[in-house]
Amino acid sequence: MSREISESTTDPKIHRFGKRSRRAVLPAVFAASLLIVGIAALVPSDPPPAVPEGARGGTSTLDHAIRAAEAKLAKGTRDPRTLAELGAAYVELARVEADPAIFPKAEEALRKSLARQPDGNGIALAGMAALANARHDFAAARQWGEKAKAALPDNAEVYGVLNDAYTQLGDTTAAAAALQRMLDLKPGVPSFTRAAYEFEIHGRVDDARHALDRALAGATDPGDVAFCRGLLGELAFDNGDLDTAVLHFEAGLRAAPEETSLRQGRAKVAAARGRIDQALADYQDLVTRQPNLGNLREYALLLTSAGAPDSAARHYRLFEEQRRLEMASGSNVDLETSLVAADRGDAVQALRYAQAEWGRRQPVFVADALAWALHLNGRNAEALTYADRAASTGWRSASFSYHRGMVLTRLGRTTEAIEALNEALRINPHFSVADARTARATLVKLGGGG
Repeated sequence: MSREISESTTDPKIHRFGKRSRRAVLPAVFAASLLIVGIAALVPSDPPPAVPEGARGGTSTLDHAIRAAEAKLAKGTRDPRTLAELGAAYVELARVEADPAIFPKAEEALRKSLARQPDGNGIALAGMAALANARHDFAAARQWGEKAKAALPDNAEVYGVLNDAYTQLGDTTAAAAALQRMLDLKPGVPSFTRAAYEFEIHGRVDDARHALDRALAGATDPGDVAFCRGLLGELAFDNGDLDTAVLHFEAGLRAAPEETSLRQGRAKVAAARGRIDQALADYQDLVTRQPNLGNLREYALLLTSAGAPDSAARHYRLFEEQRRLEMASGSNVDLETSLVAADRGDAVQALRYAQAEWGRRQPVFVADALAWALHLNGRNAEALTYADRAASTGWRSASFSYHRGMVLTRLGRTTEAIEALNEALRINPHFSVADARTARATLVKLGGGG
């Protein structure tokens, strides 16, 4: 981060570009070759001393930053810096609260800032990049981010939003380069958590875990602690370790009791353990608190699996209402729409939306969604091409392996199908209440156990 930006912002702790930003104590020189050698060497072999999560800080700085900027503007100030910082803070608020209705407010402040300072307004440009990322317009995010980089070539947060955009577009080379530059400039919670994702999508689970441990060691704000705990819990869950997952989710909730992503993780663990009544109650509470697309989809799937089709249908209708709200705010939700159509057996719509999303971006998880949609339409030879693409980075994803196994089953490639389905269950035997059951049943039919 340049001296000018770091010393003259409205609030030095403002979360500016869509991710929480904290400076870690690790010297920047150690991060220079992080992605080449891996993070294990940077993390002590013994875990850091435990710090009581409830004592790690006070209220979030985000609300304070927004109130300060709004108060300054209410007094008649219209300087572009304050407008830019307010707009970027609104983007972060929309992310934290999962409220896309805030996006137009963010865009208005950012565009006013750019109108008042068209040249060299790096904060506003980066804010627009973060907003485009939040709306899933990743091509626009890349464009805004590159403009921001030209204005602020030494700003770590700019490289963070560029890393997000390139990752979501499937450009792994550019994503890694942006992340490396971010790590060189400012190792901390935002850069280490992004490094963890980079490691995870390339199948380096231990390195991902070490990166998240390093992020947690440097987290001081309760929100950052909860964020790191949530990611550690998700990583453990995705690799079949329910006990570790729930420990992280519970620890995160001690730091931030109202954090809904941690409640979602805890509900998911309950479902995986067969505690369906508890999971249903937890999901009902979750969608009451935060009826976002992901929560509504997961709850509807659980209701279907639990034999409550009417309740599931009601929550799919709520999903559709939320989808329309997100689209009205300028967000692209074609991937989520494809996944729900597939869940409901609407193969035509699943394929339509998956193809539309693939036309915009080509990361491995969109390849997986397109493979599954093609499979549901009986186009398994084509589906295998995209399943291969989904597997290309080495990501240890039980869902990817399951989808690939089902495609291979339909193609009559029994040995490979058995291998893929067994791999899905080895990675995470609890990856999906319904799909894990189908994987086992298919293995029995194929003579591969189960």
